[in-house]
Amino acid sequence: MPREPSFRLFLPSLLLTLLVAGCGDKDAQAPAAVTQPSAQAAAAADPAAAPLLGALQKQLDGYRRIIVLLADEEQQSAADRTTSTRIGQQLFHDGLEQRGAIATQFDTLLRGTSPQRFATLGTVLDYIESAPELFDADRLAFREVLRDLHERIGADSSLPAVKLHQRIGEDLEALDEIERNYNQELTRIFSRFERTRAIELKREKWDDYIAHLHKDYSREAILRDYGVIEPYPMSMKDSDREIFGRDLPPKTVVLTFDDGPHKAYTDEVVAILKRYDVPGVFFEVGRNLGKVDTDGKVSLGPMAKISRNLMEEGYAVGNHSLTHAQLSRTTGDALRQQVLDTDTLLKDVDSKRAPLFRFPYGARNAEGLQLLNEAGLKSIMWNIDSMDWADPVPESIVQRVLDQVNKEQRGIILFHDIHDRAVKALPQILDRLIADGYQFAGWNGRDFSVARPRKGSDRDATVTTGYEKSWAIVVGIDNYAKWPKLEYASHDAQAVADTLTGQFGFPSSQVIVLKNEQATRNNILAAFHDRLADDRTGKNDRVFVFFAGHGATRQLASGRDLGYIIPVDSDPKEFATDAIAMTDIQNIAESMQAKHVMFVMDACYSGLGLTRGGPSSSSFLRENARRSARQMLTAGGADQQVADAGPNGHSVFTWVLLQALAGKGDLNGDGLITGTELAAYVAPAVSAVSQQTPAFGSLPGSQGGEFVFQVPDSQEYLNADTRQLTADAIALNNKVDAAQDAKNNEAPVTVADLQGGKAKLVVPTAGPASDRQRSQQANDRGLQLYREKRYDEAAVQFAEALKLRPDFAQAANNLGFVYYRQQRYAEAARWLENTLKIDPSRAVAHLNLGDAYFHVGDKAKAKQAYTTYLALQPQGSGAAQARAQLEKL
Repeated sequence: MPREPSFRLFLPSLLLTLLVAGCGDKDAQAPAAVTQPSAQAAAAADPAAAPLLGALQKQLDGYRRIIVLLADEEQQSAADRTTSTRIGQQLFHDGLEQRGAIATQFDTLLRGTSPQRFATLGTVLDYIESAPELFDADRLAFREVLRDLHERIGADSSLPAVKLHQRIGEDLEALDEIERNYNQELTRIFSRFERTRAIELKREKWDDYIAHLHKDYSREAILRDYGVIEPYPMSMKDSDREIFGRDLPPKTVVLTFDDGPHKAYTDEVVAILKRYDVPGVFFEVGRNLGKVDTDGKVSLGPMAKISRNLMEEGYAVGNHSLTHAQLSRTTGDALRQQVLDTDTLLKDVDSKRAPLFRFPYGARNAEGLQLLNEAGLKSIMWNIDSMDWADPVPESIVQRVLDQVNKEQRGIILFHDIHDRAVKALPQILDRLIADGYQFAGWNGRDFSVARPRKGSDRDATVTTGYEKSWAIVVGIDNYAKWPKLEYASHDAQAVADTLTGQFGFPSSQVIVLKNEQATRNNILAAFHDRLADDRTGKNDRVFVFFAGHGATRQLASGRDLGYIIPVDSDPKEFATDAIAMTDIQNIAESMQAKHVMFVMDACYSGLGLTRGGPSSSSFLRENARRSARQMLTAGGADQQVADAGPNGHSVFTWVLLQALAGKGDLNGDGLITGTELAAYVAPAVSAVSQQTPAFGSLPGSQGGEFVFQVPDSQEYLNADTRQLTADAIALNNKVDAAQDAKNNEAPVTVADLQGGKAKLVVPTAGPASDRQRSQQANDRGLQLYREKRYDEAAVQFAEALKLRPDFAQAANNLGFVYYRQQRYAEAARWLENTLKIDPSRAVAHLNLGDAYFHVGDKAKAKQAYTTYLALQPQGSGAAQARAQLEKL
């Protein structure tokens, strides 16, 4: 490119000048007694100067970005320097275009006849000469602009033009002096002549200037604006002889995973294994690790890092042939290559490789078995096949494995760590096996055995969501006959029901909704007794109960308080007999077979004997699959009223609850919301923004388990139709977030219990998560922030997602759309182009790209993007918009 040498010569010259800057401190740059206006103030005072001042600020912005990118070039890696130089060149050429645009504005202004044109240029010069926010080093960004103006105004012989020409000449001299003598301590007004408005030189360290720039700029943000996010170094942690598993002890299984390593799914499998603290064996295909030349030289590829990490983590990693060939039909040297070359590769990865071999497809012959014997390898087969290589439905895989395990009662289970469906099925399988008392064997160097718990873990470890069925009873009452009417309870109930069936996948046939006149005492009790009590729910089911309505408290003769929820047909004078007492709720909870039950009551009352909360240490997770849970969260105490004035027609309590279920309640970031986490988020939040004091605890009979919601991965690609929160919702969320930020996140959360005391809730530390999971979580946090119009914070989260997973098209689109919302259309277009490089058929990204290019003014690219969208989605939700935009073009 003909302009590249110009850029490369310009920048080192500039940096050399600045790097030899003087030794003063920033304090020496205090403005003079008469402070000149900033660019914003100057533009307000002289609106005609605003376009030029805005253009100059863009010029300065690009100049500063180049300096931030390259100031520490010597400390950057070669790859980083290449990236910095490439984006720096882009910024430099953008600056040339910007300079041309400024020159055009000068021409337009000077050709005019307004007598104010010279005053407008004077305002521009005031900014360059005296704006208090500018460093001397900043002013060097305007030298070429001033030269252009100096040349243009020299053609005008009028007196105002002559004076401006002289003034600009003096400014150019000052800039030359800054560049020549930048390190000199100068405290007097520049020039031996009596000039009152030329640039005053001030001393400053280069380090001070860079520190100043870093307050507003970062290398990462600059690269992001130009469509570049540098991913984190890949961190994949994974691990992996004739034995079928039929001789294992009763109720003992071995988990094995074939065909890897895989760049994403192996890591996710390992994260699941760690969360449950169970071992696994990985059988890897040699060509995935590297190659062995004819002279025996080993060349490992990037995937070998995964295997090395697996072995370092203590997982057994075995041999699954070189190319996954059918070895029963292979003999001689070809057979030896399939077995021995892979063994050589594994040994080169780590000498701790397990001496295990699994024949692809289980197809073996006598020669192959003899070769294993000679090589000191042992064949490992299986007796339980998940069929995850053929079955695309995770639920079907789960049922198949459980049926076979129930039949065999022991064995080696075959999975493949190259399919996402295996990743999705594995937690549910482990939940059920743990609940049924199975133990997990690993390779100990000689055979398969059940190891003692790993150091640092105890028996209590791993919360997940392997429920068989999910049930709910949701009640909301506004139209009381004899109690004061409410406004939001029915709407609250419907929103909770919709969240359960939509976000969390509760079958609508298993969610019983009773609103207003339906919510009589008989109907509420019948919903419990006829649908859920006794053996109507299974031992691996969960039940969620939500009530929004009036609550009441009655003091018994013993002095103890007893709480009630009020059905629609209750009489205030007779509520002791026609309402539903908490003792009734307790009896119902204990009569259910379901493993986990949670009650959430958007009503205020007291009087319920609660046990202490469930286990709170980081090791509580494993036994959750066995332990029952009976938990309750209420909106407030007996002397309090429900705040019925939250956003979007909800009570404050229910609004905060819905926000928690939308993801904010996942306090430890493990993708799960436990009953304890729900309370630890909701109770302090509601107390911070209302006069209510929510209470939480476990009902008698609870064994310390936890009700669990699994936060689903969001599939949303941001676009013009994406709904955002209302102003009052954002305001309330901001208050809640401020209260959360004020807490010490490491400290236990103190909440009320229903006996008037206090309980401390400790959120367990999250288990390890894969890069893929962490990336999804960052993307989902970004979506939450976008809905709250917190665009800068959302952009940071989408960028984090892309650092963890550079091929994440959803995060790339979402980052691009955040830029679009900020009216930064060029940056938006870069990221939407990146999205389509990852996923060319993503229609919504084409629509978003069309909108970005439309605003940039690139009609050809906008037309192409809209046309592609219509070809992909002719009846899509954005089709009318795309056609309307095409008509404008």
